[in-house]
Amino acid sequence: MRTAKLIRISLILALFTALLAACALPAPPQEQPALTGDALRVENAWARPSPMSAGNGAVYLTIVNPTDQADRLVAADSPAAENVELHETVNDGGVMRMEPRPDGFPVEPKSIVELKPGGKHVMLLGLKEPLEVGQEIQVTLTFEKAGEITVTAPVKEMGEGMEMGK
Repeated sequence: MRTAKLIRISLILALFTALLAACALPAPPQEQPALTGDALRVENAWARPSPMSAGNGAVYLTIVNPTDQADRLVAADSPAAENVELHETVNDGGVMRMEPRPDGFPVEPKSIVELKPGGKHVMLLGLKEPLEVGQEIQVTLTFEKAGEITVTAPVKEMGEGMEMGK
């Protein structure tokens, strides 16, 4: 009887130890765009749903510059909105607010620039119709050197792997 109890306690301790070890493991790395290729490119574009037309929306994306030449995102446009601006969310004394970035965003050589919730983003002002999950919108990004790049941004809820931040 005593042996059975010791075996049961040992199994419980082993299971508990295994669970603790699993919790301590780092999360699997998220796939990061590779700094490969010979031209600036845009990946992972997506837009948040917006419940109202004539309201505002946002598009997020990743700019990958594998080249040896710096560039700058200077403008954006979309048929989904009356006006499109480059914005950044900033913490101003504990108050979060969005600021237009009329000079755009620098894209250094051999770098990745993420536009994501809580940081840099493409702001859609005066939506022509609500953005609904499952829809896709076109966004044309203008770079100083790379010129125009048009991307398709699916509208989806913020989910796993979509981090807030700069």
